[in-house]
Amino acid sequence: MKFMKLGSKPDAFQTEGDNIRYVATDLATDIVINIGDVKFYLHKFPLLSKSARLQKLVATSNDENSDEIHIQDIPGGPAAFEICAKFCYGMIVTLNAYNVISAHCAAEYLEMYETVEKGNLIYKIDVFLNSSIFRSWKDSVIVLQTTKSLLPWTEELKVVSHCLDSIASKASMDPAKVEWSYTYNRKKLPSENGDSPQWNGVRKTHTVPKDWWVEDLCELHIDLYKRVIATIRTKGKVSDDIIGEALNAYALRRLPGFSKGMIQSSDFMKYRSLVETIVWLLPTEKGSVSCSFLLRLLRAATLLGCGEKERNELMKRTGQQLERAMVTDLLIRAPAGETTVYDVDMVQNLVEEFVTNDWSSQASISLENEFQEIRSPKCASGASKARVAKLVDGYLAEIARDPNLPMSKFVNLAEMVSSFSRPSHDGVYRAIDMYLKEHPGISKSEKKRICRLMDCRKLSAEACMHVVQNERLPLRVVVQVLFFEQVKASANTGNSTPDLPRSIRALLPGGSHGSSRSTTTNTEDDWDSAPTAEDIKALKGELATLRLGSNPSDRNGHDIAKNEAEKIAGGRMKGLAMSKILSKLWSGKEKNSDISSSDTSDSPGSANAEETKSTPSRSRRHSVS
Repeated sequence: MKFMKLGSKPDAFQTEGDNIRYVATDLATDIVINIGDVKFYLHKFPLLSKSARLQKLVATSNDENSDEIHIQDIPGGPAAFEICAKFCYGMIVTLNAYNVISAHCAAEYLEMYETVEKGNLIYKIDVFLNSSIFRSWKDSVIVLQTTKSLLPWTEELKVVSHCLDSIASKASMDPAKVEWSYTYNRKKLPSENGDSPQWNGVRKTHTVPKDWWVEDLCELHIDLYKRVIATIRTKGKVSDDIIGEALNAYALRRLPGFSKGMIQSSDFMKYRSLVETIVWLLPTEKGSVSCSFLLRLLRAATLLGCGEKERNELMKRTGQQLERAMVTDLLIRAPAGETTVYDVDMVQNLVEEFVTNDWSSQASISLENEFQEIRSPKCASGASKARVAKLVDGYLAEIARDPNLPMSKFVNLAEMVSSFSRPSHDGVYRAIDMYLKEHPGISKSEKKRICRLMDCRKLSAEACMHVVQNERLPLRVVVQVLFFEQVKASANTGNSTPDLPRSIRALLPGGSHGSSRSTTTNTEDDWDSAPTAEDIKALKGELATLRLGSNPSDRNGHDIAKNEAEKIAGGRMKGLAMSKILSKLWSGKEKNSDISSSDTSDSPGSANAEETKSTPSRSRRHSVS
């Protein structure tokens, strides 16, 4: 820190109690100056020789036959006046970044100009500011901090503008030319600490990071910080991503609990203003601010009750780059009074913003390149959609754990990304399974609706095996998975897919339900019911045969699958055809339908007594989810 010493005489100021200051000399004092609650017992001659204002005040007091002067509005208060008084006596005074501005304002108030005496205090302070303070990075930041309590004096004396220009100029410099110290909390390399086994004892010079200045500015009050960032942007030499990083660092420093997605303070008015200012400072370039930071800001703005304008701006900015978000960023707590745990409506609005922005971008690209073949933008758009779909799948799996989550919100959000192409539907299945697990009381029609969100053809082998063992799913879904697995296996081996009965094809995507209305009704009801343990055992064995049969190298696994299939088929030939397995299951369902009345066909337990006896208890089955 820079400093300047003035005067040569020893400091003779003494203190008596908390409110009395005096000069310890043999010469009696002849004037009392009241600065607020503090009395200064001083001598007229040294003071009047350097202060034009004191000359006027003493003249007025002489007319009133009084040796006491009252000054209530001097900037900097008693401390700043004492510095000026010591300078008048020629005593040693040390000026630094913390007290120089208050002394400067007090000297201006006392009119300590060059016209009163050469080499007066104002002149010396100006020299110190221009030659030392404004040339130092940290001193400029400290001085700017002290100006807030001295307004409007610091504005009128242009101290604030000088500080802003000094800080902005240094922050805009080429990092290679930065030679002064700065605060930058980063993990040092082993070679910097001398701990590396390959270290040869020579410390290498490491380049200065582009965002070297962001942490030092976090000490500023939001009003000053806003003006600094605005001045830096006016210079036009700092990129938007560095500005975004600076705003992120400031929010982390100044908003308690911001990194955890909450505001740990009761002073909502203060922090609401801070968040709104940060939103106002956000750079406009897409990608200059991370999506995680935008979502934390949105969460804070919601908790603090910021204005609608700020929240809409954050929604728009976040939706434009939603593909860069993480699931944890989207887990925003619902406002007070809501029954759900998380704010699903906000996430739905973000997805809507992403879709709207995607359509706008494609329309703009189409207009600009009407006569050209455009490929890369479309690929980028497709990749973004796939990432957003994966993001929503993960988010749905998290919010599905909420027992109060209405199925309509779950389905509506899932349907918003249903048209987005993605290679796998494992994430959709995981979310559906989690919802069914946490909401066992939903109706058969609701279960059917939610399962339609999943494309069984896009499930991995592991997911297919899980589906076959999952007693929470309708049998329709299990049959579809097994069918598509055989289609894949047939394609790999070059065999054709066997023809299936019309009643079974009706359960598959694009199938026909037939002409009989009553038969259709029974088909829907029976196949939408949950599979029994015997059904699942048969289907699981067939699936294992299909998966392992396509891999000749796994002989041991193939033998196990073969034995399982033989037990299920009751001595039939190994490699039982898909159509026979499905026909067997279907015939059992038709028998149940013949016995059951139309009123009882909706019940999963409408089976004959013999089947009930042969079916193991569902409680003995093991779910792998």
